[in-house]
Amino acid sequence: MDLSPLLLSLQVATLGTAIATVLGIAIALPLATKRFPGRDLLDVVLTAPMVLPPTVLGYYVLVALGRRSAIGQAFESITGHSIVFTKTGTVVAAMIGAFPLVLKSARAALEGVDKTLVLAARTLGAGPARAFFRVHLPLAARGIVAGVMLAFARALGDFGVTLMIAGNIPGETQTASLAIYDALQARRDADALAMVLLLTAVAIGLLYGVNKLGRRGDAA
Repeated sequence: MDLSPLLLSLQVATLGTAIATVLGIAIALPLATKRFPGRDLLDVVLTAPMVLPPTVLGYYVLVALGRRSAIGQAFESITGHSIVFTKTGTVVAAMIGAFPLVLKSARAALEGVDKTLVLAARTLGAGPARAFFRVHLPLAARGIVAGVMLAFARALGDFGVTLMIAGNIPGETQTASLAIYDALQARRDADALAMVLLLTAVAIGLLYGVNKLGRRGDAA
């Protein structure tokens, strides 16, 4: 069995989840701590990828990032290659899959922190950034980490959006999920089963870790 699709999936999911984590926490903070017009609507729009059909979501991404779009043309002029049908596209697909889970978990975790602790840090002279990184973020870390683990599992198994914006190019954009599809189409059942079992093991391991984090949080 060729393990290169699985290795590519792990690389892409790691990078996509890392980007989603930074963006998710940055956006979750004002959603959790500020009240402003359209806050709930913004939350709905940003988490819509969780429920949109992959073809619909993939279409939006193609329109927004394709070679004819302003973003796609700007990216290609700077880097020399396009976003779609490249490895960059697989990272974008992974990030889109991971982002809503990070955002939801980060917002819930940040909202769950006792605000008086953050205010106490500010009263003692800590600036907004220092209070966030020294008090707010550490207290919310358990919930955020659990969300990031789920987001990684989601990014690792993405199929529909990856297929639409990155294609299924062996050795370039063919992730583990796409490799399973190809193996089934070619009637290589043994290869498909082996990849399925590997992805299942990873997913179960991540879910077990999330449950352990939750139990520790309840014990605390």
